[in-house]
Amino acid sequence: MITLNNREKINKSKMRVGRGIGSGKGKTSGRGVKGQKSRSGVAIKSFEGGQMPLYRRLPKRGFNPISKESIAILNLDKIQSFIDKKNISTNEVLNSELLIKLKLINKNSKKLKILGSGEVKDKINIEADLASKSAIEKLEKIGGSIQLKK
Repeated sequence: MITLNNREKINKSKMRVGRGIGSGKGKTSGRGVKGQKSRSGVAIKSFEGGQMPLYRRLPKRGFNPISKESIAILNLDKIQSFIDKKNISTNEVLNSELLIKLKLINKNSKKLKILGSGEVKDKINIEADLASKSAIEKLEKIGGSIQLKK
């Protein structure tokens, strides 16, 4: 039985290149004859002979997760401007389906977030996924309501 302690040779010594013909890695030190790769100080890591390298052919992804859910953001002043333009009426429930149907937010957005910059003068009922504290506060102050989906 072989245990960790009684193996024949635990640490294999590094091959010393360029130490004479008898060593097996003498003369050209395993680099072949002539050419760019035989010289020192040459790095051809991702060079593909002039062809566009793979790392430049592929699109940049970085730290943007592919599966990220897109959230549509609406400020209170934007909602008020929609009411003023008569795009939305105050007696219907304002939700993401309605806004997508009226093309007021992007159709690819999965969630709707209400933010509290600006003021709303009209009483309105909103159904959203997320909302800031200030937005909830301002809506309740004018008598409107906001329902957050779980």
